[in-house]
Amino acid sequence: MTQTVQVVRDDKAVYAAGAVVWRLTEGKLRILLIHRTKYRDVTLPKGKVDPGEMLAQTAVREVHEETGIRVNLGVPVGVSRYFMRPGRQKVVHYWAAEATDKAIRNSTFVPNQEIAALEWVGLKKARKQLSYPVDLEILDEFDRLVADGVLRTFPVVALRHGKAVSRSAWDGSDATRPLTERGLRQAEAIVAPLRAFGIRRVVTSDAVRCVQTVTPLVRALDRTAVQTELISQDAWEDGVADVRAVVGKRVRSGKPAVICSHGPVLPGILSELALATGTMHGSYLGSASALEVGAFSVAHLSATNPGSGIISIETHVPKV
Repeated sequence: MTQTVQVVRDDKAVYAAGAVVWRLTEGKLRILLIHRTKYRDVTLPKGKVDPGEMLAQTAVREVHEETGIRVNLGVPVGVSRYFMRPGRQKVVHYWAAEATDKAIRNSTFVPNQEIAALEWVGLKKARKQLSYPVDLEILDEFDRLVADGVLRTFPVVALRHGKAVSRSAWDGSDATRPLTERGLRQAEAIVAPLRAFGIRRVVTSDAVRCVQTVTPLVRALDRTAVQTELISQDAWEDGVADVRAVVGKRVRSGKPAVICSHGPVLPGILSELALATGTMHGSYLGSASALEVGAFSVAHLSATNPGSGIISIETHVPKV
């Protein structure tokens, strides 16, 4: 069953993000617990959002700061909510995140004033050691992924281009409309959140506004974007777009990828993702494709069996 998540924020709450970090050791699943020095408790790695950050970016930063391990985010595994003094709500978003052997070997962790120790344990032991009921609820959702055999996933991201100069204010062709100053800021703002999901492939409409949207990302990745008219608005309006070919290639590759396109084309991208993975259509596809400019939806697919359906879809909106 496809899980849908809208990652939005209420300015009245305190936001944080973290992860259930996992690894396989001799075929056995282990998750990472942190023993905090100050609070003398056992919990999951997490921390508060820094100014200007999006939640996915916060999650990978906090995991690295607390454990020394660099991770890419997988499927979202829930949101914990509780009240802090004096009555302000704290909201913590969590993702599953696999720690590779290389990332663990490269960890720079040493006991410090914040974290006394790290411990890899099985799920049963984790349930006994975690100090807070809200952490157990997150672990329940993680355990569901384990039971369903869909813990290891890869993302295909549908991204809408940033804010562009309006048609009425542009004398050239529609495809040459550039981003506004706000659009350029959005393009910069989404780099770190997209990298949090381990994006390695970038495919974009050849329209200027789409190419400009992914330019900061491909620069950060030291990659080249694949530009194609097959997902352009011009091709869509002329009835010659081929969204299926583009989406199908990304699903078959099994590699983390982002596809940048236009508002009218996005429903087709999400629909083709559903078809390519044997996922039942539903209203969630409409919600995931109705993106604001600069926003993106992450579809998580099983790395071992993409045809088993979309595991989860989450939507992120830059506050720019």
